[in-house]
Amino acid sequence: MKSDVFILPELICLEQYNGDFNLYLEAVYSLFKQDFIDKKPVFRGIRLGLKKYPLSQGKEATFWHMTSEGENEENRIPDLRRLERIKWPSPIINNSEHPYLKVWGNKRGIKSNILIFHEEENYLVVLRKGNGYLLPWTAYLIQDAARKRKLMAEYNNYLNAKSAQS
Repeated sequence: MKSDVFILPELICLEQYNGDFNLYLEAVYSLFKQDFIDKKPVFRGIRLGLKKYPLSQGKEATFWHMTSEGENEENRIPDLRRLERIKWPSPIINNSEHPYLKVWGNKRGIKSNILIFHEEENYLVVLRKGNGYLLPWTAYLIQDAARKRKLMAEYNNYLNAKSAQS
């Protein structure tokens, strides 16, 4: 890999499955299972766990967080942009020290997170910190310019606070 670019895997598109959403969902889940259940990603030496519950349609909660959107767990809506990118989170997590990726911590309420951002692709991976462990929490495409500006400001504030501590 070149240090100035982080190449991501090809998208997995619904069209590759002749528009059959159920077949597509199972293929996407199979890829998720390979990356997050069969072999767990590692963030800077820390092997990640997985939020299994609540299971829905026999699939783990983390899968649904990475492939659908919505606040209510029971009523999340599949998001084709998230589904297409299911092969992206694991290599981003495994290679988080790549100089192209922006990595920082934040808090949302009482929850602590690690964010990994691929700026060129506007793709964000969120890891949730637990008591002595990390969970892949969600991953999604940033489609709103204002949201991207907010994330970049948060990242810059993180860097400034970090350099002030040095």
